[in-house]
Amino acid sequence: MQTKENEFRIQFCEALRVFVTALSVGYSVENAIREVPKEMRLLFGERAVIIREFSYMIRQLEMNVTAEQTLRELACRVKIEEVSNFVTVFTVLKRGGGDMIQVLKNTIEKICMRMDVKQEIETMIAAKKMEFRIMTMIPIGIIVYMKLSFPEFMEVLYDNAGGMLIMSLCLGIYTAAWYMGKRMLEIEV
Repeated sequence: MQTKENEFRIQFCEALRVFVTALSVGYSVENAIREVPKEMRLLFGERAVIIREFSYMIRQLEMNVTAEQTLRELACRVKIEEVSNFVTVFTVLKRGGGDMIQVLKNTIEKICMRMDVKQEIETMIAAKKMEFRIMTMIPIGIIVYMKLSFPEFMEVLYDNAGGMLIMSLCLGIYTAAWYMGKRMLEIEV
């Protein structure tokens, strides 16, 4: 679910860029919405979610539903914060007037920049999770290797009370470190 949501965010960001470019060229809002799926097909293919959403919006426009209403319905359907933010800004601009294209450009850049930073953080966290998995396997691998390669060396650690106490203490420290590492990587962005 998270992957599909991230994929939609990326597609939505690109769709917004196409939308504002069409507005800059002189298209009306409705015609700019109609232009978005054409460009999105080239970028993401025919089966992209964003194309279905904009195709639905185009059908709504053909039934004389306003662009504001179709965008509000999009925000209700997808329930993603960035979409809601854009729709809010768009609605205020449409009703209040002003330099719509410039404000939309700034808004879209901020939304896309925020999504890029979020994606970068998620990539870094994924790398740290993989690093954590590898680091948790290394002590076990070392013990198995030592047991197979040098069994007489490992007898000192496992065949007397002092060695068992030390290895039990090490196991406790290892378990605590594993638990703390697991808790640290449960961060949500």
